[in-house]
Amino acid sequence: MTVEDMPESWEVVLSRTPFRGAKTAVRSDDVVMPGGSTARRDYQVHPGSVAVLALDDEGRVLVLRQYRHPVRHKLWEIPAGLLDVPGENPLLAAQRELYEEAHAKAEDWRVLVDLYPSPGGSDEAVRVFLARGLASVEGERYAVTDEEADMTLESVPVAELVRGVLAGELHNTCLVTGVLALQAAQAQAGGLDALRPADADWPARPY
Repeated sequence: MTVEDMPESWEVVLSRTPFRGAKTAVRSDDVVMPGGSTARRDYQVHPGSVAVLALDDEGRVLVLRQYRHPVRHKLWEIPAGLLDVPGENPLLAAQRELYEEAHAKAEDWRVLVDLYPSPGGSDEAVRVFLARGLASVEGERYAVTDEEADMTLESVPVAELVRGVLAGELHNTCLVTGVLALQAAQAQAGGLDALRPADADWPARPY
């Protein structure tokens, strides 16, 4: 038995887009179910995202603390952003986010994990990269606005992040998935060097 997600598409007899926002939309599809009946499925249409787990030589991860209005929390997160430039290479988008949010760059990039964070309500796909060989970027910091103007940046040991995840103190999807995937990857044969290359195929968001 092979445990692997497989693409499949059930028939849609009617599709509507009742809402379009600046970056995302809401789609309402009438989908044919097994047996022939139809059911309405409403979901967010999303361009996709990238995130960066930036690991320094001392085993610390760059994390940001940012206000997220829908959940009324300041969350610890890893640098991340939308794939809102049509056709943009996900690796280049991740490098841009690391620069803009952490004023940093990295020499070594790998794919850490791919995920659908909420497949029952959104078509968003996220690729989380591992970045190593970190260095500060020269010159002025990227100008930030809105929630990002209140962000704080810290370097936190992996073990402390894992503890916080398991204790229910950290909740951001990319941070939780990223640090647990990192720990799993470190334990596998070949360690972090066995991870997929940064340009590995990504069928969910081909470019």
